[in-house]
Amino acid sequence: MNNKIILGLVGEIASGKDTLVDYLKKKHQATTHKFSASLRDILERIYLDISRENMQKLSQILRENFSQNLLSKVIAEDVKKDSNKIIVINGVRRLTDIEYLKQLPEFALVYVTADLEKRYARIAGRNENKDDRNKTLEQFKLDNEAEAEQQIPEVAKIAKYKIDNDGTFAELYGQIDTIIKSLQITN
Repeated sequence: MNNKIILGLVGEIASGKDTLVDYLKKKHQATTHKFSASLRDILERIYLDISRENMQKLSQILRENFSQNLLSKVIAEDVKKDSNKIIVINGVRRLTDIEYLKQLPEFALVYVTADLEKRYARIAGRNENKDDRNKTLEQFKLDNEAEAEQQIPEVAKIAKYKIDNDGTFAELYGQIDTIIKSLQITN
C-alpha cells in the first residue's frame, strides 16, 4: 500500500463531504467508500425506504448485535483491497468508525464543517434521502442531535485536518488540494 493517500471525512450532515468526494473523484481520480453504502444495500435488499431514520436504526442494530466497530472493519477491508492511489472514506461519525482505519499508515482524518443554516439550505435542495426534501429547520436541528451524529464533535477533535466549508467551491477545493499536496510530500 505504498504511496497511497487514505482520507476519512467526518462532518455534520450536509457539511460538504459529498461535494469533496465528487471533486476528488474528478480531479484526483479518487475512489470512494461510504459507511452508509452497506446500510443502503441492506435496506434496498429488504425493501425498506432508504431514509436517514432507517439507516440509523439499521446501523444501531448491527453495531449492538455484532460489534460497535463492524462497519469500520468492513470499510478497512474494502480499502485494503482498493489499489487506487487516493481513497476517500465518507461518513465517519463515531470513534469506532476509524478503529481499523487508523491502523493504516496512509490514513488521515479530515473534519469538514459548515454553518448550520448553510447546511440546512443544502440538504433541502438535494434529494439524497427520501425524507430530507421537506424538512423544516427544526427537524434538521433534531437530525443533528440523533444518535448517529452525537460523536461527530469527539471524532472531529482528533482529525489531522480541518476544512471550513462556509465559503465558495473554489475555497473548499483549494483546502482539500492543499491537504492532498502535503500528504503527497510526506508519502
